[in-house]
Amino acid sequence: MHSFILLLWLVLCAAQDARQRRIANVLTLGAAALALVYLLLTGTTWLGAEAGQGVWAVLIALALTLPGFFIGRMGAADVKLMTALGLATNGLFILGAFIGAGIASVVWLLLAPRLWLHMSQGLRERLRYLAPDKSKKLPFAPFVLVGAMSVLPWIH
Repeated sequence: MHSFILLLWLVLCAAQDARQRRIANVLTLGAAALALVYLLLTGTTWLGAEAGQGVWAVLIALALTLPGFFIGRMGAADVKLMTALGLATNGLFILGAFIGAGIASVVWLLLAPRLWLHMSQGLRERLRYLAPDKSKKLPFAPFVLVGAMSVLPWIH
């Protein structure tokens, strides 16, 4: 059940990021606050890792996202998203989700020019920030969702 809620939250973040090129603070900071409260009350992360693992996951998330933020390749919402995800999971999950997101974005960059031509105009308009010509700074949350979905069965 916890995994389902985590994925549902990531779906909401990914949908908003793909449609609007932003993620509301209610989703990122709200999830981080809830994950932190859960961590402090139970001594475990949302997915059941020890509290220390959650702290390490946050540090890993910051180490992986802050350089991209400072050079302008990632937005503040991406940093907040990964930090909240770290508070809710563990270090291996964050690493796997980040690596999976990287692989998914490369696959998208390779396939998008061909797929984009076959998508309906309505879908292309909804996902306009994922367009192949926007490849300099794609929304990150949809790829984090793919990375998290790929790692969830293995690291839980």
